[in-house]
Amino acid sequence: MNPAPHPRPAPGLPGRRGLLGGLLAGAALAAVPALAAPAHAGARPAPAPAGPRATRPLLLGTYTSEGGGGTGIGTARYDTGTGAITPGPVITGVENPSYLAPHPSGATVYAVAEQSAGAVTAVAIGPDGTYEVLGSRPTGGSGPTHLSVHPSGRWLLSANYTSGSVAVHPIAEDGSLGERTDLVTHSSPPPGPGQGGPHAHQIVTSPDGGHVLAVDLGTDTVYTYRLDASAGTLTEVSRAALAPGSGPRHLAFHPGGRFAYLACELDNTMVVCAYDPASGALTPGPGQSTGTGSGVSYPAQPVVTGDGAYVYLANRGHNSLTRYAVEGDGAALRLLDTVPVGGDWPRQLALSPDSSLLFAANQRSSTVTVFGVGPDGSLTGAGAPFPAPVAVCVLPLP
Repeated sequence: MNPAPHPRPAPGLPGRRGLLGGLLAGAALAAVPALAAPAHAGARPAPAPAGPRATRPLLLGTYTSEGGGGTGIGTARYDTGTGAITPGPVITGVENPSYLAPHPSGATVYAVAEQSAGAVTAVAIGPDGTYEVLGSRPTGGSGPTHLSVHPSGRWLLSANYTSGSVAVHPIAEDGSLGERTDLVTHSSPPPGPGQGGPHAHQIVTSPDGGHVLAVDLGTDTVYTYRLDASAGTLTEVSRAALAPGSGPRHLAFHPGGRFAYLACELDNTMVVCAYDPASGALTPGPGQSTGTGSGVSYPAQPVVTGDGAYVYLANRGHNSLTRYAVEGDGAALRLLDTVPVGGDWPRQLALSPDSSLLFAANQRSSTVTVFGVGPDGSLTGAGAPFPAPVAVCVLPLP
């Protein structure tokens, strides 16, 4: 395996901290150029459809306080046939938007402000494609790294990495955010070996909408909560313990809703978890290979195709994408191969709404790479990398 191109701060500590530098000290916005124009050479080898091709919006998260980082949320459009990306203006006035999530209505997008005084920001999307920042609310914790919208569209859920807590905010009719209704800190079990404390890294709702799951890298635990849909409060109902020191980071559900796939950052594994919709209990299986060889490649995030047939995993140290075939109606993964991601430190992955394209946000090379997804789940590079300052999140919109 190729070693990680940059040293990590200390053995056992989560790798995502390595590039933040003074981020959590509340550094001011960096005045850096907007998105560069993309290169168009080497488009995916597929016949172009006749007539004009459709394009759809694409949003890009970054760190505004990183040297060479962005100045806000990047906007672009992607060709739904070739995957070619065309840059647009930057949505300014949004600090450190390192993760983005859409509202089910498509009228609003939300961003974390990953800094010591954590916050979440709402941005309205106009019918004409224009954007308006609606304001921010504090998360009550530090270093928020992930957020998601409850399927009801009424609640925004966020995970504070540095302080190890999860928060809930109400969403108004116009998409703006109200004051926080709950904050839960992961105070037990004790942190895993060398992990220093709880580190909530993801918060998502189960496919049936019945439970909220929070993945904590520091305590090696996935917490299941029930959300009070009237009060916006969380009540813990179950915990899933992962191997000590495994560092669970992100999970993705199979569309059938009975299984989830969990990337463990520190022991370089993928874990298939059974999920019981009635109780909310998540039951992890044994860790499986990521196909990246010996050592730790800091797997970041899995994504599942819309038909539930394939799972892809971003491996940051190995700079690769792992492809798994899904078997047993979601109960098993079969490792197929790994392919180079074409960038450095793939932090986050996203599939287009029809799962025909896969996007990778490569943090250290400041690029987004695009792949066409074949009928057999194979990945074919769709052109040259698209320049995007400190790309840490890519969000293709419907």
